[in-house]
Formats: sequence, structure tokens, C-alpha cells
Amino acid sequence: MKDVEYLERLDQAEALLKPQRVDVLRRLAEPSSCTEVAAALDQTPQRVYYHVKRLVEAGLVSQVSERKVRGISEGVYQASARSYWLSPGLVGRIGPRAARDELSLGYLVDLMEEVQADIAALDRAAPELPSIGVSGEIRVKPERRQEFLDEVKTTLQDLFTRYGGAEGDAFKLAVACYPKGEPHG
Repeated sequence: MKDVEYLERLDQAEALLKPQRVDVLRRLAEPSSCTEVAAALDQTPQRVYYHVKRLVEAGLVSQVSERKVRGISEGVYQASARSYWLSPGLVGRIGPRAARDELSLGYLVDLMEEVQADIAALDRAAPELPSIGVSGEIRVKPERRQEFLDEVKTTLQDLFTRYGGAEGDAFKLAVACYPKGEPHG
């Protein structure tokens, strides 16, 4: 079972739109039969099986074994991941992508989607995942804004040039700079 599964297909997102399916999916964090899940959720096995079947079709659940119970074959199912991330492309971003202007908010949204997909694809069971996350706030007067952005770009280009060889471990560096909004309370 994966720790995180990144969902990019519409049928997968639609399978999760029903709260009953989310409940079933949570119960399938451990291998269970529809009868066991039904008992835990106070549902009928048939109703649970209907939801499990849809989750299997969407690739969010798989049958991991089968057993005989009073002479009848019963499937044992398990969720494909402990948690799921929906691609921002599934939640309202349709149509062609905005022009990739590096100063546009559309580009920033595309970049965050790319970073989210990259992180979701990492093998969290790997013994060492060298990574760093840095966040901070910088205050820049409006008349120095362009100077600041140019300096950030130059500094990063210098890093890319200095460490951009073809040998060694590959790292992806993404920097997001955006106006800090007022806290929502």
C-alpha cells in the first residue's frame, strides 16, 4: 500500500465524491471483506460491495485475496493508498493551460501542481530522501520589487549553472514567490 496516491483521472475523483465511498475506503486501510466493512459501518454487505466495486473500477481498491466462508467465496479488499491527493487539474482547471509567463499566478499554480505530483511519486519507504523545505516572508518596497525578483532569478540561475552538470544525484528546485494575503479568521 502506498502512503500517498496522486489522482489525475476524472473517474478516480468522481469515485471519491460519495461520502459512503470515503468511509468504505477508510475501512479498507487494512484488508477486509465487504461483510466486515458492512458490519463496521452498519450497512448491508450488498451496499458496501456496490461501493467497493466502483472503487476497484477506479483503481483505488484492489482485491488482495479470497476466502471461503460457509462454502461461499468472499473477496478481501484493500485500499491502494493511505491518503489521496487530487490534482488541481481535476478541481476546476479545465481547458488549455494559461501561458507559461513566469510572473503569472497561472504559472505558479502549474508549478505547484508539478511539485505536488513529484512529491506524491517519491518512494517514502526509501531509506534516505534528501530534501529540504524552506519558507519565509520577505518585505519589499514596491519600487524595489523588480530588483528583488531579478536578484532571486539571477541567484537561482547561478545555482543551476554551478550545479547543473550531468553527473550526481538530480534534484528539482522550485521557488514560489507570491503576495502574502491577509490571514483569514
